[in-house]
Amino acid sequence: MTQLVEQAQSIPVDLEEKQAANKNLKFIIGGVLVIALIITLIVQATVSTGAYYLTVTELADRTPGIVGERVRVSGAVVDGSEDWNAQEVTLRFAISDEDGAQLPIVFYGPRPDNFQRAASAIVEGELLADGTFQAETLLLKCPSRYEEEPEEVFVEASR
Repeated sequence: MTQLVEQAQSIPVDLEEKQAANKNLKFIIGGVLVIALIITLIVQATVSTGAYYLTVTELADRTPGIVGERVRVSGAVVDGSEDWNAQEVTLRFAISDEDGAQLPIVFYGPRPDNFQRAASAIVEGELLADGTFQAETLLLKCPSRYEEEPEEVFVEASR
């Protein structure tokens, strides 16, 4: 009878091993899920912030296939191309590259104060089907009064 009581009070060895294995399995699954989440966030951040960097001529060469994709284009601001509409908070201008190709830009947002002094612009956004580039971000490079390096001003679209 005492032997029966001892068997009832003691925990079977295989039950302890199963509980330990379950705990290890839970930690492994949890770790894999955390690593998968981190990898997913890194890939998503890379894809959403990645953009091609093209010149105006390169963009014109890729026009049929690149319409609607997020790209970054750099060029010199064309003198006299500025069209600022304060009612609609819309800035329209053009940029060109060394080959003379021009790209019309539309930017919905505040007009930078130093836009008249801008020597070149880097715009990021997408090319529309009509050939106009809708900029979401605008980075102006302006010559400084005191330094040889151009001054940079960064502006984001409000829409």
